[in-house]
Amino acid sequence: MEHRKVIIIGSGPAGLTAALYAARAELKPLVFEGAQPGGQLTITTDVENYPGFPEGIMGPKLMDEMRAQAQRFGAESKFETVTKVDFSKTPKEVHVGDTIYQADSVIISTGASAKLLNLEGEKKFMGYGVSACATCDGFFFKDLEVAVIGGGDTAMEEATFLTKFAKKVTIIHRRDELRASKIMQERAIKNPKIEFMWDTVVEDVVGEENNGVKKMTHLKLKNIKTDESFDFSVDGLFIGIGHRPNTDLFRDIIDMDENGYITTKGKSTYTNVDGVFACGDVQDHIYRQAVSAAGTGCMAAIDAERWLADKGIA
Repeated sequence: MEHRKVIIIGSGPAGLTAALYAARAELKPLVFEGAQPGGQLTITTDVENYPGFPEGIMGPKLMDEMRAQAQRFGAESKFETVTKVDFSKTPKEVHVGDTIYQADSVIISTGASAKLLNLEGEKKFMGYGVSACATCDGFFFKDLEVAVIGGGDTAMEEATFLTKFAKKVTIIHRRDELRASKIMQERAIKNPKIEFMWDTVVEDVVGEENNGVKKMTHLKLKNIKTDESFDFSVDGLFIGIGHRPNTDLFRDIIDMDENGYITTKGKSTYTNVDGVFACGDVQDHIYRQAVSAAGTGCMAAIDAERWLADKGIA
């Protein structure tokens, strides 16, 4: 049975930064990268708001660079998915199918997934007109027209933010009233750049592909009261129906809030289980940025290193 001082579950900026710091502390961390190696940034094309890249960098390339940097100092990645954990034992157990790994400490960085519409076109044009993060991609839609899907706080927040760049934002909602908080509703309704399209659902995202370059061109919409289907030309589509933390693996083991985000103690990355730490979007539902995730990844590695030292292990 393979034993490590630190096992990191999940990659992305949080997990790979944790791996970098843990490796530099000579803890030889093992990273299980899971079903989406590199995390949400791998479905992002241009990343222009990560410090140190004045010309921007492609999301997948940024994650490859982070992985290579961590591996340079001794981190090891396995492109496998953890299927079960047992934190009641000492050392802790991490299962990948029938294979069991032992760890003195565990860092959870499994991230969160944007709730999507599960449409073929949405998948095809993700990063090419379709986005699930206005603060990440809003800048690319300067003076263009965009649509936001949703009726809750996430959609209102995304739409309001997008008015800094877009010349027009249309909020498309399947009902005839919003479920967002009153203050968020008022802010959106009063904004002259925002229009509402009620009782409407997206049937598909349509676009074109020329010489390998993809670009969405319009939406196929349907009014659920009249049953009428129609095309709606728009330069971008933002999915604003919320995020879901990837925490099913840790349910009834790690303390979480009502939405499933892991709760950490004070300003640390400590969870309720001794020797288990959490970082990145799996415990952050407010900022959800690559740079803030990387920051908490650094914190988790330092917390783990100090915890191991206190136990006489590191």
